[in-house]
Amino acid sequence: PYYVDINQNLFLEAYLHSSDPNLVLFVDTCVASPTPHNFTTVTYDIIRNGCVRDSTYATYYSPYKHMVRFKFNAFQFIRHSPSVYLQCELVVCRAYDYSSRCYQGCITGAKREARS
Repeated sequence: PYYVDINQNLFLEAYLHSSDPNLVLFVDTCVASPTPHNFTTVTYDIIRNGCVRDSTYATYYSPYKHMVRFKFNAFQFIRHSPSVYLQCELVVCRAYDYSSRCYQGCITGAKREARS
């Protein structure tokens, strides 16, 4: 556990350990929950499908393509819950593959399949 005060900035860093230098990392979704095993029923979206949902979320410069850095403010999830659990989904893509998920950014609606 990591103990913080309400409204304290939380700084996170994710690093992909790989010998392939041509990989890039993308934060797709980060969700908070009052329980460690349920991230669907009662949740708070910090970022979802690449779209920022929390106004305190910010990204930071990373010197490496395979590292992401971001922050958000700690918050009181529910008055009855002393703990908040965080689950983040990250995507690994080939660097400079602009058709990959990592370069699409925020996805707001369902995609439709193109027909020939």
